[in-house]
Amino acid sequence: MADFHQNGNITTLHNLRSRSVDELDYELAAFAQTRKISLILPSLYSELEGPALANIVKELAPVPYLHRIVIGLDRADEAQYRHARAFFADLNQNHVVIWNDSPRMIALQQRLGELGLAPQEPGKGKNVWTSMGYLIGCADSAVMAIHDCDIVTYTNEMLARLVYPVANPSFPYQVAKGYYPRIGEGKLNGRVTRLLVSPLLIALKRVIGDRDYLDYLRSFRYPLSGEFAMRTAILPDLRIPSDWGLEIGVLSEAWRNLAPKSVCQVEISDAYDHKHQDLSTEDATTGLSRMSTDICKAIFRKLAADGTVFTPNVFRTLKATYYRSALDLLDGYYNDAKMNGLILDRHSEEKSIELFAENIIRAGNVFLDNPHETPFIPTWNRVHAADPNFLKDLQAAVRADYDDYA
Repeated sequence: MADFHQNGNITTLHNLRSRSVDELDYELAAFAQTRKISLILPSLYSELEGPALANIVKELAPVPYLHRIVIGLDRADEAQYRHARAFFADLNQNHVVIWNDSPRMIALQQRLGELGLAPQEPGKGKNVWTSMGYLIGCADSAVMAIHDCDIVTYTNEMLARLVYPVANPSFPYQVAKGYYPRIGEGKLNGRVTRLLVSPLLIALKRVIGDRDYLDYLRSFRYPLSGEFAMRTAILPDLRIPSDWGLEIGVLSEAWRNLAPKSVCQVEISDAYDHKHQDLSTEDATTGLSRMSTDICKAIFRKLAADGTVFTPNVFRTLKATYYRSALDLLDGYYNDAKMNGLILDRHSEEKSIELFAENIIRAGNVFLDNPHETPFIPTWNRVHAADPNFLKDLQAAVRADYDDYA
């Protein structure tokens, strides 16, 4: 993917194959002397049993510039929490496993609920939000990165390239978004980005007209990647979506809070593969069906907040325009895959497009029926204002879990 194209909206930082990871690590270690770098790993317990996470730990262990690793552990009982601590013990950096299902963490959740500030549903958004709160409470990091725990093609070069733009003090970037080609097992992957987000943004521009926000989202080569790096000063005012719209939501927050020159995308890998979600055509509450609906809602909410008026007729037109745009893009994806010797099943791709088209209407109806919905988890600034001791008590709960379940 080496090229030097710039889209004019946000800066793209390419991998021109002219620097080794050792050079990047050396420079990052120098930056880290005065700008400590931390990493958040949101993890399900089941990922400890998968093929990816053991290699991720192995790759992270020798990284010289990482000050702290915060692992948010979901869906784990006491025995699994103990196992997780042993699993991550090979990390050489200062690290902590936050047991999100512990009695103490559940009590803190209830405390937020009494204030009307609790996350509305469990999931990656809540996990990331809690881990960010812990990191804010540590008050010792200038740069924070996040990446998923199911990357089967992981190398520590991904992390080095991800954090470099925001760790380098001479660069202006507050947020860096990772991108890569989604290729694995001889197939062209990344269905939701290719078949939903890209044609949806094209269709929205045709239906509602030019919007700076749409141009901004279209500038990202892989807007749904789970790899971010950001300077920690922006964390207390960051609104984290609680649903599958996390990645779009974070990009939208960067759009709301920062100038375009403060946001960049960076090429972090030549190939990337991770756990694939089922399409879930029979159950709209799971899999890619749920994900596509939540992503659509996140985009619609942001456009409405910027003054776009949506009606049932707009959504019906949008569905038809999206469907045609998606089929047109599919021709290009098919030819690209064919030329590169990759598999692309046109029948299953068109089935995905049909499902996503229906979910545009579904998301539109949910949006219209619930205009007062607030899917964002409150910012940590608001939590601190309502309960000034909460961050301190969060850290105390994590330490107490470590002591009691050693």
